Amino acid sequence: MSDAHQDVERLSRAEAEAELPGLVAHLDAANKAYHTEDAPVISDAEYDVLKRRLAAIEARFPDLARVDSPTQQVGAAPADGFGKVPHAVRMLSLGNGFSDEDIADFVERMRSYLGLAAESPLPCTAEPKIDGLSLSLRYENGVLVQAATRGDGAVGENVTENARTIADIPQKLTGAPEVLEVRGEVYMSHEDFAALNARQLEKGDKAFANPRNAAAGSLRQLDARITAARPLRFFAYAWGVLSEPLAATQFGSIERLKALGFQTNPLTKLCESLPEMLAHYRAIEAQRATLGYDIDGVVYKANDLALQARLGFRSTTPRWALAHKFPAELAWTRLEKIEIQVGRTGALSPVARLTPVTVGGVVVSNATLHNEDYIAGRDSKGEEIRGGKDIREGDWVQVYRAGDVIPKVADVDLARRAPGAEPYTFPHLCPECGSEAIREEGDAVRRCTGGLICPAQAVEKLKHFVSRAAFDIEGLGAKQVEAFYKDGWVKEPADIFTLQERFGSGLQQLKNRDGWGEKSAQNLFDAIAEKRAIPLAKLIFALGIRHVGESSAQLLATHYLSWDRFVAAMSAASNFVGPEWEELLSIDGVGETLGRSVVSSFHDGPERDAILRLAAHLDVQDATPPSSESPVSGLTVVFTGTLERMTRAEAKARAEALGAKVAGSVSAKTNILVAGPGAGSKAKKAADLGVKVIDEDTWLSMIGAT
Repeated sequence: MSDAHQDVERLSRAEAEAELPGLVAHLDAANKAYHTEDAPVISDAEYDVLKRRLAAIEARFPDLARVDSPTQQVGAAPADGFGKVPHAVRMLSLGNGFSDEDIADFVERMRSYLGLAAESPLPCTAEPKIDGLSLSLRYENGVLVQAATRGDGAVGENVTENARTIADIPQKLTGAPEVLEVRGEVYMSHEDFAALNARQLEKGDKAFANPRNAAAGSLRQLDARITAARPLRFFAYAWGVLSEPLAATQFGSIERLKALGFQTNPLTKLCESLPEMLAHYRAIEAQRATLGYDIDGVVYKANDLALQARLGFRSTTPRWALAHKFPAELAWTRLEKIEIQVGRTGALSPVARLTPVTVGGVVVSNATLHNEDYIAGRDSKGEEIRGGKDIREGDWVQVYRAGDVIPKVADVDLARRAPGAEPYTFPHLCPECGSEAIREEGDAVRRCTGGLICPAQAVEKLKHFVSRAAFDIEGLGAKQVEAFYKDGWVKEPADIFTLQERFGSGLQQLKNRDGWGEKSAQNLFDAIAEKRAIPLAKLIFALGIRHVGESSAQLLATHYLSWDRFVAAMSAASNFVGPEWEELLSIDGVGETLGRSVVSSFHDGPERDAILRLAAHLDVQDATPPSSESPVSGLTVVFTGTLERMTRAEAKARAEALGAKVAGSVSAKTNILVAGPGAGSKAKKAADLGVKVIDEDTWLSMIGAT
């Protein structure tokens, strides 16, 4: 397991919830700077560790994953000034691996998904990952008719005239399919980059930061004459729309592109085994400094295109390909102080304040310390980490850029520890409200018991409520929430919707506050009024219920469809028994921990009262059930026993793609149980409940997959 994933294994849910918003914001800003503005603000290695950490957190806590997460996006929106080109076949990004174990996991995941035995061959290609700008070239009857950047993966920018100026891109092809969409990377060699920058400086113009930035800026010129004057190159490595296949394999298709006249990377190799893949990675890494162009890793792809088709895609990445990235950087600095921050769920999160140090081109002054066990040199199971070395104020620590603006402390240099340094004592009282901070059995985090009386929790809940993925009220951000809370104007979410009524007229008017005028105040009141109509999933997420992220909020909304039914079901399940409780747990992706957290929020008490006061001001829009013309659309399906013609993962993916809901357990809401050999208690329960039970062949026939 890679370092970032190991670190996340020690991360509590509260820490993940506290870290995600800043991590997402940092990645969004980096995406815009890199893809739209051609002016990267962080290095590729830094971006990789940020995105890698986000993906690891979302994998461990799926219910926290946001619908608009950077892990679910490709690139950034096309810039103004270029014509827009919809991609008939989406230009997706690649998943990343950073260690040998990550690559072994990638191969094993493919085998598992396909149901291949360990001894079955699974050849993969391995090629350098070029650090440039993705480009798609469409040929019709052998003639180049269009070139487009990747953009956001669905829509790119029309740069046809610019692409025609690149010598490596053929204008006409002989022997090509009638329709051929070639994809590859535009880049600039080190030699050409140095010469270009010399010319820039001679003219008094600004030098480019790196070859990738220069290539992207050159290709995305509104004046094609500027592009023509820039020394751009192109490697072909993939394809989109085809009127006929290029070959039966990935390697054969690359050879066909080469024969058609495209430049393909000479280091592309067909590997028969995992050791051969890793050996080629190291061979390419050893040549990295002498290649004459920038690469940031090696890309592996399943060679058999039929297997690629079976493996298919996740939302933004193919299951059959992975980028093995080169490692990021580390740095040593002094830990000046340990401070405690209190999150919206009451979690006490320790943060290291550091003597500023540059790590991979970014100045770092803070690092996460996760929890009291991590500081003490233990993991969540009580086993030693860092060789059992604890962390103390004044220590020299190794910092690893492993996520967000707050990286992690990876190691401690005991040889430089001051003789009188004292072990850190974790507080047992909340530093914000003085309430007792307790640590429940099985929880890695100590939490403030103050609840709504704790100002830190109240403010953080309000910040979450108005965040982009929740109510996203224009003009009401974290800064305004803090100010309104401090002045007693907004203590809970319902107060936001009575703000105009209470402070829009009379002696205390919003327009009279510093930083506000009549127009800005009215704009805020209008923005609040606009958000009274809110989709059910957004409202559930905005409530800030512990363990409920965007994905789980969407699951709940899609299942219950209306606010009234959701509230009634949660209230009826208050004792964690009965049909409503069983129905909640039958939703695939909802476990007992999440279920208890949601139901507890609707128990009689202050939290329920605050939720109902809020709902009284809202028009909650019903969720839309999945729409599909398939015969299983809207049905709840459970798979049990051994499936013989497809793997469980493949069956689940197919069912969901057809609009079915796949549950993990049988309940009265289950419509179909697909039972293979070895079906046990689920089959018995289905029979008791009168649920329709079919075998795998009948299921495949039903969905038209025989």
